[in-house]
Amino acid sequence: MRDLPGKKEEEKNDYKELFFKFKPVEMLIFLKKGMGPKYATQVSKGVDCTYSHTIKVLEKFRELGLVVFKKKGRIKMIQLTPNGEEIAHDFEGLARKFERASSEKDVKKKEEINKIKK
Repeated sequence: MRDLPGKKEEEKNDYKELFFKFKPVEMLIFLKKGMGPKYATQVSKGVDCTYSHTIKVLEKFRELGLVVFKKKGRIKMIQLTPNGEEIAHDFEGLARKFERASSEKDVKKKEEINKIKK
């Protein structure tokens, strides 16, 4: 699985692997990052997902009231609703907590290895 949008590939994070296995969470967070609405191709590339899967997920988000589509010429722009923004914010907070927990686990593991070496 690829890390969350905006992050370079890093060491495997067990917390993210367990809790952020599906692209929809990544899509919500991606839509929240940056300024203004985005279009489906940007989302698809941003979360490393096929265009057709991205469209299906975005349509489901629309049905759930998490996003709205706005036509801008021939392009359909996607924007989070206030509820979608709040949910994305919550997932983003969880992602930060998982990062901290993973870092703490790595520090403990290194300390254990150093004790064994002594």
